Parts: sequence; C-alpha cells; structure tokens
Amino acid sequence: MDAATEAVLAANAAFYSAFNERDTASMDVIWARRAAVSCIHPHGNLLTSREQVMASWFAMLANPAQGKIVVGGEVVSVRGEMAMVACREFVAGTPVVATNLFVLEDGHWRMAHHHGSPVALARG
Repeated sequence: MDAATEAVLAANAAFYSAFNERDTASMDVIWARRAAVSCIHPHGNLLTSREQVMASWFAMLANPAQGKIVVGGEVVSVRGEMAMVACREFVAGTPVVATNLFVLEDGHWRMAHHHGSPVALARG
C-alpha cells in the first residue's frame, strides 16, 4: 500500500473516530476549509455549505441517542489531490453504504463530501 492510500485511510478512520467519540473539535478539523464541501446523510437532503454540513454533524454528535458507527470494507482510490473511500457502515446495527471524498489541503487529507445510503435488503 502506498503512502497516499495509507494517509487517506487514516483520514477516513479519523472521521469515524471523531463521530464515535462525539469529538466536535476533531470533526471540524477533518472537513476541508477551502474546497467546497457537501453531505448527504441517510434519508437526508443535500447539504451544500460547510456551515450546513458542520451543523448537521454537531447536532448528531450532541444527540445522546445517536448510535456509533462500525465501518469496514474500505476501498480507496487516490487520483492526484483527490481521493475516494467507498465503505460499509453499520449505524446502530443498520447497514449503510458510504462514499467519502477527500481533498489534499496543506499536506493533509480533508473530507469534502460524505454520502451515506441505507442498504436495501433483499426480500424473498
């Protein structure tokens, strides 16, 4: 695994750690400052400003009933100063698929987009 892939995986892990630890300061650092940011939470609308995105995360982190996220199956693609991590999440036991986009800012991988969608379970 190359250094860029390792760094992106570390940034992705830091995002989930901040969420699970309810660490708003770390969550704020993880998100890009200069690049446009956006977010789509499961069953949510498109958030298109850093202010909206951060407010949504801070509200979730302040909610004592918010379950933790278990993440796995990360697949990383790095292209220059952009990277994508596709992964699986289990949010309070609910399966979700997620895409996390990162940009390189000042030598650090910062999140620019998060999209989580519930998994449609097969019926049969």
